[in-house]
Amino acid sequence: MLVQIVKFLLVLSTATLLDASCDLSTNILQDLTFQLSGSNLVWPCQSTKNIFTQSHRYIPRNVIMTRSQIHRDEAFVTLPRLKNGVPFTLGKISLRRGQCNTAVTPYPCWSLQEEGNCQALQSAVDIYFDGNEILWVLDTGIVNTLEQPVRRCPPKVVGINAKTGRVVQVFDLSSLVVANSRLQHLVVEYDNNGNCFIYIADAGSRAIIVWDVTNNKSFRVVLPAAACAESSSDVLYILLVQRSSGRYLYFTYLKSPRLFSIKTDHLRQGAGAGAVVDVGPKPHGLQIVLLGTDNKSGIFLRYKGQSDIYMWDAETCFKAANFIEVQRGGECRLATQVMPGYRRHMWTIESNFQDYISDNLGCVGASITIHPVVKSEE
Repeated sequence: MLVQIVKFLLVLSTATLLDASCDLSTNILQDLTFQLSGSNLVWPCQSTKNIFTQSHRYIPRNVIMTRSQIHRDEAFVTLPRLKNGVPFTLGKISLRRGQCNTAVTPYPCWSLQEEGNCQALQSAVDIYFDGNEILWVLDTGIVNTLEQPVRRCPPKVVGINAKTGRVVQVFDLSSLVVANSRLQHLVVEYDNNGNCFIYIADAGSRAIIVWDVTNNKSFRVVLPAAACAESSSDVLYILLVQRSSGRYLYFTYLKSPRLFSIKTDHLRQGAGAGAVVDVGPKPHGLQIVLLGTDNKSGIFLRYKGQSDIYMWDAETCFKAANFIEVQRGGECRLATQVMPGYRRHMWTIESNFQDYISDNLGCVGASITIHPVVKSEE
């Protein structure tokens, strides 16, 4: 127990998980809370906005931001084309000062957002900043996913240099997907020799796609039957965790009753079921949403349908007693990701995604915020 407390205090020293003062927490939220919406996008010119609006290629209430990564004082966000009327699918905002309505700019440029152009991004569903100035983007190639899905282009991973905004890598995933593939999340790792590896969750076919970027090799690792989804629409979460014994990929389906892990040394060698470790049952039989890590052994999570955010140290036993509440959530929004970033804080992106899915939004559309993870005073 003492070891756990010490580790948590170390996390406190590098991330804003504050509970010492209600006023201090409030000030942080006021200064560093960014309200996002589909109504406040940056356009090349007014005429372009008018054309998109009149042709129904821009419908503000159909725009939502779900994933984010932070580089210096900017946050990159995904705007997946889940419904018709999303003009661009990857954007960025400035984190220098909190604003009521933060403008979202297409990233890296407007021309890379053209729907139907396979040289551009079609639907960015996840992003990962690797620490070497590269933002990796998972593009499914499928648009209008929640309405009438249309495959515009093959799925791909795109690497963008965050310093220059130039595309430096494009990897076509066509040869690695099957008919029932559903690509959902990706993480990036560098081995001890500096070789870059990307791991992609294919929820539909119960597999992890491994791409050795440095040597341009790729393959699929099929997950054990015990870890399989209960339904074809289940979500497969993956997180990269640094433990004292090495790096591990933690994974679980939302509806699975258990959490699993595999050491990335084994994953890079193509090892499958024999290398997978059953971490344990999910507490109380509840479904868990994996939100992110602190780039070390801290895993952030929440229970499905609940807004409170917890941190679990992967060096400890996987049980509710080791979950530390780090943010008391509100009623309207649920976190879809937690990530480290600007001013050494842990950040979260939250939205009323559940209302968006059920088409229960008002005319203003989805309510999205990005802010530091802050623990309110009891």
